[in-house]
Amino acid sequence: MTPSQQLLVRASFAKVEPIADTAAIMFYDELFERDPRLRHLFKNDMAEQRKKLMQMLAVAVANVHDLKAISHAVRALGQRHRGYGVSPADYETVGGALIVTLERGLGPEFTPDVKDAWLACISAIAAEMLDETAA
Repeated sequence: MTPSQQLLVRASFAKVEPIADTAAIMFYDELFERDPRLRHLFKNDMAEQRKKLMQMLAVAVANVHDLKAISHAVRALGQRHRGYGVSPADYETVGGALIVTLERGLGPEFTPDVKDAWLACISAIAAEMLDETAA
């Protein structure tokens, strides 16, 4: 990711944080609409799951300038997701749901440059999560 993309990700996420739970609800609604079979992966309290999602995004955004700093944790998360039955193809579905959520949450501030920055961020994190040398 370029430094300007990193700034765009941080700035745009700062605008979503105040509506974190609403954004997480939008994300999961979009995710389950895109692929209803994923719903079975979430057996626990969705309020807690929404909180975990936003916390994970906050950590990623805080470290967007140096994603290698969190690579061990991201790989461990990927390993856990594999254990839950998440397939590599599911990462594209999740990424698409996140992009739509950001677009809806940011409205006109979701510019093509912001979208490209988030796509780069999502791609980098997904690549780490899918790395077979997981923690």
